[in-house]
Amino acid sequence: MGDHSCLGDYVICDNIGGVRIGAHSTVSQYSHLCSSSHDYERSNMPQTFACVEIEDQVWICTDVFVAPGVKVGQGAVIGARSSAFNDVEPWTVVGGNPAKFIKKRKLKRT
Repeated sequence: MGDHSCLGDYVICDNIGGVRIGAHSTVSQYSHLCSSSHDYERSNMPQTFACVEIEDQVWICTDVFVAPGVKVGQGAVIGARSSAFNDVEPWTVVGGNPAKFIKKRKLKRT
């Protein structure tokens, strides 16, 4: 986990397959970072692993599911109660289930 990043209350950080979180990123309450699953196409359903990567300046809003192997690009925002099954492009806002592009994220001058 990078500098100045945080996990909110009740976040599930399933780190079996690896979870990387960059600097200045927030994972809000009740979200689930999932880095493992099962191969349901095999009769014994072995466990599978794929790292979740969250780059710098990301905000994962409340109650978001991030699937194994997903990379969330720098500056991206995943809206509340969304499910991200595919990579999220840098500096975009996505939402829904499955999460889809909503708009580009542009920072205001302060």
